[in-house]
Parts: sequence; C-alpha cells; structure tokens
Amino acid sequence: MEQKCSAVIIGVGPEQGLGATLAKYFAAKGLHVYIAGRSEDKLQQVAVKIRQKGGSVSIVIADATIERDVSHLFKIAQLDGYSIDIAAYNVDSNIPSPLLETDAETFTALWKQNCLGAFLFGKEAVNAMKNKQKGTLFFTGATASLRAKPPFTAFAAAKAGLRALAQGMAREFSPQGIHVVHTVIDGVIDGERARSQFPDYVKAKGKDGLLQLDAIAETYWAVHKQHPSAWTHELDLRPFKEPF
Repeated sequence: MEQKCSAVIIGVGPEQGLGATLAKYFAAKGLHVYIAGRSEDKLQQVAVKIRQKGGSVSIVIADATIERDVSHLFKIAQLDGYSIDIAAYNVDSNIPSPLLETDAETFTALWKQNCLGAFLFGKEAVNAMKNKQKGTLFFTGATASLRAKPPFTAFAAAKAGLRALAQGMAREFSPQGIHVVHTVIDGVIDGERARSQFPDYVKAKGKDGLLQLDAIAETYWAVHKQHPSAWTHELDLRPFKEPF
C-alpha cells in the first residue's frame, strides 16, 4: 500500500506570509501539511483556513534552532504514516544592525535562525526521504544570500551560509533522488510583515513592485514537479520592476 504524501513546512507565521501560503497551496494539491513555528495562535489561524478549503493539516510547535524540536517534527509525520514529499525551510529572521553595533549575541542568533536551523531541518528531511529516494527540499533564501549590504551584514553572513549548505546538500543527495533547492527571494514579499513594518515602502512600490505570495508558491510547486533530468537547484525570484 502506497504511503500518503505530505509536506513539512517550518517557519509558518502570519496567515499572509510565505510559510502559510506554501502550506495552503500544497494542501490544495492534496498533500497533508505539517506546519511548524513558535506561535500556536498563528499556526491555528493557518490551519483553520486550510481546513475550510477541505485541506488536511497538523500543527507542531517547534523552534527551528532546537534540535529536539526539529527531530520531533519529522518523527510526528513518520509516526502518522506519511511519506514526506516536500520539506520547506522558510525561517527568515532579520535584524538591521551596523557592524560596529552588532554584538556577538545578535550575530549568533541570526546565524542560528537562518543557517543552523536549516542544517538541522535539512538533515532530518534527507533522513526521511532517503529510503524512497524521492522528495524536494526547499531552502528559502534572500537577496543577502548573494551579496552583503549594510546594515544587514550579519544577516547576509547567515544567508550565505544557508546557500552554501543548500549547494553542498544538492551535490551530495541529488544522486539519491532528493531534489535540494535554494530560492533567492530578491525583493519584498507582499505580505503582512511588509505591510505592517514599512507600509510607505509597500505603497511606493505598488502591487507590481512586490512579490506576490501565490505566485511564489506556484513556482515552488512547479520546481517540485520537475523531471529529474532537468532539475533546478537555485533560482531567483523578483518582481519584473525590481532592478538587479
């Protein structure tokens, strides 16, 4: 009997955010989704939306930087009898801080959230996928994955580490049938965080100047469905008006 398919997504926050949008999109495609994050209230809000559309979802309270939390997340999926077809690391913590004002605690926290957590998550995902030799592992990156710019140097160091992790894992596990993908989100996502934190910037950009959540999710799904003879391991997504 074939196992039921699932997607595991960590870094699920606001309902109008990328993690939540990926969960809703994958659930609409028939996958049972495990949504993980630190805020139970936000996870419950997303789960309600998924169930209202007829989707199947489980919530797991987890901190991506804590190894036992990440291990527990994947253990739950496996105990439920699901194969993991998609795993998405969507943690994106950023703190603007000029270098001389950045203390070791801030630098380390950014590295843990953006890089160490990805290592813990990626390792568990590969272990869950390797027996079937099938599955897609997404790491959500940023413009900072490719270049550092103050006052985000510490964030960029962490995101560059995430990119290196993804590249190494792609080379190591592609021959085992596991598709590892690093996505560069090169622009501002039109979601709750941007609209609440810098509304004037969002207004100035206009709708066509921001990345739309559903469009990103659609791209993730298209990459997941690629034939293994023509896999994408890194792609950059930006609004057509965004300079680069």
